[in-house]
Amino acid sequence: MRYTDTKLLDALASAYVLGTLTGGARQRFERLQRDRTDVRALVAQWEQRLGQLALSVPARRPSANLWHAIEARTRPLAEPKAPTSRWPAWLRPAGFGLGGIAAGVIAASALFLSAPGLFITSDQLAMRSGERLPQSYVGVLTDAQGQGRLLVSSLRHGKTLTLKVLGTAPLAPALASDERLVLWALPADGAPFAMGTVPASGTQVSALPDTSEKLLSKVSRLVVTRERAATPSAPSADVVLSGSCAKLW
Repeated sequence: MRYTDTKLLDALASAYVLGTLTGGARQRFERLQRDRTDVRALVAQWEQRLGQLALSVPARRPSANLWHAIEARTRPLAEPKAPTSRWPAWLRPAGFGLGGIAAGVIAASALFLSAPGLFITSDQLAMRSGERLPQSYVGVLTDAQGQGRLLVSSLRHGKTLTLKVLGTAPLAPALASDERLVLWALPADGAPFAMGTVPASGTQVSALPDTSEKLLSKVSRLVVTRERAATPSAPSADVVLSGSCAKLW
């Protein structure tokens, strides 16, 4: 199978994150992830989407009969008699029965509630406010004809940036082999700074050096330019895309 269809890759990524992709198909998809950054980006995007849904579900206290029901379904009907040990009770190795599992679950839950940052990312923590849409910085960049071509988004206190190319036409026709497209942030009262390179198609998730709040709070415009230098210090005059940077809250 040739994994070139973006719709197919998106469907496989969603099924992989949901856990419905099993067997050989799952193993092939995991190998594909190791070889392709675009596939890893799709998986990260679906993890973020589904993580947002999971965090929107309110916590519920289990009933008092829950552990009794679990014990009734998991323990054998007749427990075999434990063999007599030659070791004194205080020297016997500890076992991990249902009580140990329950204690472990309770301890892990307490740790999760007291320090959720150990288990989920800061991006996911920002979604726990219960809002329908998380607080984010969002920009839709358009070409010279006014067509939306690039969606830029990052959670307000997150440290990742998501770039999604809209449409199938090239963002910059006749791009030379030594040229690349660079996304720039234009602060209202400061020098422009580069946010990273722009993919030719699909979705790209990249890390930010700081939170979006610190980087983008004073940014009003975003532009994409053609660049030849490996690390350009300022945007060139060849602007390909441009748009406003909006606060979604």
